[in-house]
Amino acid sequence: MDEAMAPTPASAAASTALGSRAGLDRDERQVKDGILRMGSLVESQIRAAIRAVVDRDLELARQVIADDVQVNDAQRQVADTVVVAIATQQPVARDLRFLIALDHVAFELERIGDHASGIAKQLRWLAEEPPILQVRDLARIGNLAADQVRGVVSALIDIDDTLAREVAARDDEIDHGYRTIFAEMIDLMRAEPEAVDGGIRVILAAHWVERIGDRVTNIAEDVVYLATGQVEDLNP
Repeated sequence: MDEAMAPTPASAAASTALGSRAGLDRDERQVKDGILRMGSLVESQIRAAIRAVVDRDLELARQVIADDVQVNDAQRQVADTVVVAIATQQPVARDLRFLIALDHVAFELERIGDHASGIAKQLRWLAEEPPILQVRDLARIGNLAADQVRGVVSALIDIDDTLAREVAARDDEIDHGYRTIFAEMIDLMRAEPEAVDGGIRVILAAHWVERIGDRVTNIAEDVVYLATGQVEDLNP
């Protein structure tokens, strides 16, 4: 080979670095796409679970429970991609932080899917009980939780810490709604002992909504960390 055409050590290193960067960018896009898919799935799961309880729709509730496997599969795909990217691309600094944070976000979204399934499961007992008016309050905080999921995923994709803080701040509304439902159910069960079974199920469903709000806040904290490098408690 002509010496003029032979690659120098510097050019070979640059070529390797470019190839590694392209591979890492590809893996990061794949992880982000997986997170977007998970966010869309769990948002739909929450809304469907709430609708099933409000409308006393057992078939829809069964579908929500069955569809949880899709969320689980998506989480495993994200986790696998993160592991492969770290092992093969050896990311450092921002890229490593980004991949680890998204792996944690995928875990939180998978748990949110479990909570949506938990809401739907309460209908197995509620369907056999007289209608309880407080499910309207449950619907309000449930749809708020679904809105939070959408908002925090958008904040994550854009690494927007301002939006993440705004989403986390709305968790107070869910907490307040949960406390209100809990108090109303206790009063109802004291006044009408026959409503105990239904009241307990509404409380459990509201509890799962409240836990969704907490996990959204956890994701918002991940976004703040990615954007600023600072660890903050957004719901002290």
